Parts: sequence; structure tokens; C-alpha cells
Amino acid sequence: MPQASKSNKPTAGKTGGRSAIADVVSREYTIHLHKRIYGATFKKRAPKAVKEIRAFAEKAMGTKDVRLDPQLNKKVWEDGIKGVPFRIRVRISRKRNDEEGAKEPLYSYVQAVNVKDAKGLTTAVVEDS
Repeated sequence: MPQASKSNKPTAGKTGGRSAIADVVSREYTIHLHKRIYGATFKKRAPKAVKEIRAFAEKAMGTKDVRLDPQLNKKVWEDGIKGVPFRIRVRISRKRNDEEGAKEPLYSYVQAVNVKDAKGLTTAVVEDS
């Protein structure tokens, strides 16, 4: 039987000694939607793709608060509920949450990036200007 940890309390607000500036970053990813929605019913493909994009951003950036750009939603739904693109290139930006009473100090904002073919592109850090 596995040993229980000494403390069950999560480390609230601790970022492991990194500065807050390092927490704000933008990266471009290619999300392979086809493997994530494989086998989904036709009428659930686009909604599932949106949920998978949200889950990908949450895992990649480590934030619970993920906001999707309306243009990204349009790009996913462009060919209807069944015609989700196989791959999509996105820019995920981790930003500070300046709202009053925000539960999370940071949030992720996901935008679509227009590329001719998303296949074969690697993750790239984007310099904000």
C-alpha cells in the first residue's frame, strides 16, 4: 500500500521561488484535434474539440482559468459541428488576473493563429511587443 504524504494541503499561491514576471508568457502550440476527438459522435465533435482545447491550455500553462478567443471558436466551428479541423495552431498567453476578487492569480488566453498547414510545426515562445 502506498505511503500517504505528510501534508494534504496544496501549496496555495506558491510558484517555487520564480518571479512573477516569468509567469507571464506566450507560446504557440499545434494541437492535434483529430486524435482527441477520434470516435466522438458527429453531433458532439465541435463541442468536444472546444473542451479539449481548454484542457490542453490548462495542462500546458498550469492555470485553471482558461479563456478562449471568439475567433478560435469560429475557426473550430467553421465547417460545422462535424467538420472539425485535424490540427489547429494556437497562441496561449498566460496573463495576470487583475479582476477584483479573482480566485486565480493568472489566467490563460487562447487565440487561433492563421497558418497554411499546421502539421510539423513545433512549439515556439512568442515575444510580446
